[in-house]
Amino acid sequence: MKRGIVRVQDLCRVLRLPNGFVDTAVSYYKQAVVNPLYRLMSIQKKEIIVACCVYITCRQHQWPITMATLCTLIYAKKELFASLFLDIVQVLKVDVPSLSLQNLIKSHCSSFKLFKDSYEVPPQYAEKLDAVSERTVQIVELAYETWLVTGRHPIPMITAAAYISWQSLQPSRRMSCTLSRFCKMSDIDMPPPSTIRLKELQETLIKLANYLPWLKILSLNRKNIVQHLGDLLKHRAYLLRRALAITEAELSKGTEAPSSTDLPNSTVVFLPPCVTNPRKRARSTPFPRGHMDITGDEDISDSEIEQYLRTPAEMKDFQLLQTSISSV
Repeated sequence: MKRGIVRVQDLCRVLRLPNGFVDTAVSYYKQAVVNPLYRLMSIQKKEIIVACCVYITCRQHQWPITMATLCTLIYAKKELFASLFLDIVQVLKVDVPSLSLQNLIKSHCSSFKLFKDSYEVPPQYAEKLDAVSERTVQIVELAYETWLVTGRHPIPMITAAAYISWQSLQPSRRMSCTLSRFCKMSDIDMPPPSTIRLKELQETLIKLANYLPWLKILSLNRKNIVQHLGDLLKHRAYLLRRALAITEAELSKGTEAPSSTDLPNSTVVFLPPCVTNPRKRARSTPFPRGHMDITGDEDISDSEIEQYLRTPAEMKDFQLLQTSISSV
């Protein structure tokens, strides 16, 4: 137990948590150790239990920290951490409030190396954390209002939003920087879905830009849309109302709402991605491969017929039928 308590204290010291947090995390760890299942756990799981106690304490005090940060510190798999976290919450019988969106975004952005005061970061790529976090929050809120966040893990979306925010603050210098290079310079792992979330965000911004008169005349694409991000975020409430009003007006006239594949200047209603891009279901073929020419009128051999005969009466009737056919 003493070694585990020391590990809890060390982890709190690395995260620079207040002293009150340390006492709470240690008390949670002592309660977890008493459970009989703790003795049967491996060393790796015991290490995760230490991090879970710290994570519960941070969540209860609304301290901005993510599960991914703790997994990185203790070299643990996120899936295993999540499962043990749920078990510990049930064992301790504690209430863990959900982390607010603003705190989650600021916590995730604070782990980016480009947003820290470091001499290793080139001047044209360095940016202040507060400026990026503020704009990232606005982008994620816009994504929420256009159904891009529904049912998705928040980290890939936040990563894509942070990348767009960082680009928009100095677009002339940063437009050529890709998302993968941005994550590499920031010294973070790029979540695989973040490229898809980035594409969805860029397409949403282009759709909204068509409702601003001074942007409608421009030739916008996924690369140069970041130059006008400030205007889009400033007027986002008007743009969303405008898009919804035009769509409702067209529907009231009895016309069908245009799909997302129509022309850029057409009205587009924002729908959940599962509706706009449904998954393709596997189609069942009526015939196995290589038997597409079966019509049902094929001749049946005698040996095949005998496989379906079960009773002596059926055998006798079949023999009589064969005799009558041969005598004709």
